[in-house]
Amino acid sequence: MDAADRSMFRVLIRALTERMFKHLRKWFVTHIFGRSRQRARLVSKDGRCNIEFGNVDAQSRFIFFVDIWTTVLDLKWRYKMTVFITAFLGSWFLFGLLWYVVAYVHKDLPEFYPPDNRTPCVENINGMTSAFLFSLETQVTIGYGFRFVTEQCATAIFLLIFQSILGVIINSFMCGAILAKISRPKKRAKTITFSKNAVISKRGGKLCLLIRVANLRKSLLIGSHIYGKLLKTTITPEGETIILDQTNINFIVDAGNENLFFISPLTIYHIIDHNSPFFHMAAETLSQQDFELVVFLDGTVESTSATCQVRTSYVPEEVLWGYRFVPIVSKTKEGKYRVDFHNFGKTVEVETPHCAVCLYNEKDARARMKRGYDNPNFVLSEVDETDDTQM
Repeated sequence: MDAADRSMFRVLIRALTERMFKHLRKWFVTHIFGRSRQRARLVSKDGRCNIEFGNVDAQSRFIFFVDIWTTVLDLKWRYKMTVFITAFLGSWFLFGLLWYVVAYVHKDLPEFYPPDNRTPCVENINGMTSAFLFSLETQVTIGYGFRFVTEQCATAIFLLIFQSILGVIINSFMCGAILAKISRPKKRAKTITFSKNAVISKRGGKLCLLIRVANLRKSLLIGSHIYGKLLKTTITPEGETIILDQTNINFIVDAGNENLFFISPLTIYHIIDHNSPFFHMAAETLSQQDFELVVFLDGTVESTSATCQVRTSYVPEEVLWGYRFVPIVSKTKEGKYRVDFHNFGKTVEVETPHCAVCLYNEKDARARMKRGYDNPNFVLSEVDETDDTQM
């Protein structure tokens, strides 16, 4: 092995060693230090908001009961079914108690020993159990058989009309709430998935932050619009600390950020330019930043025409600098387009400038070189033109 080969071998060993230490450092930062310092995030990966309201006065809490429809819709299923069962059982028992009171007041119960030729308000109510069964038959319109109302008691007729009307209202409200809960587009949003990580790399000669999003159903989202918010703590020039200060982040695809043709997974990107909040960040300082990037996707469900919103978030540890996504769309021999979701979140390392400022400085330097060179020693001096020829 001559001197040139040994020198090339040493350069190769040094490059492999530096790359190995780079991966080890990144692994330790992600798995060791990342676990010890869990960042608080406002929006979880599945779109749930991590926020709670404290010290809400009683008057404000009463507003939830004024807007009872929205309150019932927002309840979890276990609480909703509890309300559903309680509403029906409670109304049956309440009116059963009223029917028992009517029979008691008019002395139709067996303990009063009514004569055989007397017509009671309600036939065959012998106690609380039979009154409850009569209330159930009245409200759910099963149909009277052994027990029925007679025309001898106006109070019983009024109570029958009132229970029938209230029963229709309860049925309409509770069945409508169940149907509205089932048909909410919130479940449709579960079939929209974002990549676990965001990546930063060059795209079209520009440094961009890229995120991949996919629609797991073949039905489209009509009028889709995607945008983002960068949440971080800032201090104003007046010294005021603003927690969760929001900055708009514009995401686009090649055709824009509105009316997306969302039939296959899309890679959306944000251009890191002078107006971007990521402009002064670098690959070495990204993990030390304190921010949360929340991404929103709004659209209309094609099958139900209901509007839904999908959201997710990324913290600095989930943003990979110097990577790009692996292609996942291919064309089969039969002429069909195939999406391989096995590679949906996979990334590969690519050559990327370690900061956006460096990339733009490099572009400015190249532009100046094309225009020409500056001579720092050149001094412009003015010379007075005089006529030295004497007549």
